[in-house]
Amino acid sequence: MSVPTVRLTVRSVAEEAEGVRGLLLADPTGADLAPWEPGAHLEVTLPSGAVRHYSLCGDPADRSTYRLGVLREPAGRGGSEELHTAVGEGTLLGVRGPFNRFPLVPAERYLFVAGGIGITPLLPMIRSLPPGSWSLLYGGRSLASMAYREELSVLPGVTLVPQDTEGLPDLDAALAGQPAGTAVYCCGPEGLLRAVEERWAGPLHVERFGAAGPVEKSPGEGGFEVELRRTGRVLRVEAGRSLLDTVREVVPGVAYSCEEGWCGTCETKVIAGTPEHHDSVLGEDEKASGATMMICVGRSRGGRLVLDL
Repeated sequence: MSVPTVRLTVRSVAEEAEGVRGLLLADPTGADLAPWEPGAHLEVTLPSGAVRHYSLCGDPADRSTYRLGVLREPAGRGGSEELHTAVGEGTLLGVRGPFNRFPLVPAERYLFVAGGIGITPLLPMIRSLPPGSWSLLYGGRSLASMAYREELSVLPGVTLVPQDTEGLPDLDAALAGQPAGTAVYCCGPEGLLRAVEERWAGPLHVERFGAAGPVEKSPGEGGFEVELRRTGRVLRVEAGRSLLDTVREVVPGVAYSCEEGWCGTCETKVIAGTPEHHDSVLGEDEKASGATMMICVGRSRGGRLVLDL
């Protein structure tokens, strides 16, 4: 995807909750930032070169800053740790986007279910809707760990459920009381997402911060060829080796992050051939079209793919 990288500066840093750091990013020249809509995220290149994705949780009408909320995860892949320990006011970060694969669609009513830092993409959605058209069920380890709880506590329709004093959110009660036509939006740990998926048969929109499960292995045991049209090279992708790793031999700067098919960073345009999808980013219609693929986990259904690289 040919979206340029811009350099933004960290204007300010704040502690939004225990273990949650808030950052405001701005253009160092004072120029307006690209517009965005609720549900959007940024692709951020950290000083170490690592690429990570963070939901925008500020006000879309504010073109001067982007607001991010980042949970510190010591056992994670290092991105959040770096943002908490090596990034401060004045740090320049490479940013691509905004991108939006979690848009707010029209509905008669909305139920938002958040777990922990999963509140970040939902906050702008709530702010954009009229009172009475939505409700929020927000669970966290404790009140102290729940980001933006003070902003949310003054809004009607918000239920905060700290686990240390109230246990887990009552999903059955929350979902059972929803009228027909309700769109449910859920973001948080995988266990929460699966629990909602099991209980709700209506319109459901989820955003994951990790893979839904083990990466699906390709049923094909043979390799295939990939033509990189812009580079002018034809490469052999051997069985057991990822398309991304093969491409990086010739295009070392190709964008990627999770390598598990859930973040969308490595989405690449397919010029010819039929991709074999193993990601959790593209919808079924998008997969059927074969127009793009995630090259970190995707492969080819035929002998050759032609990519716009």
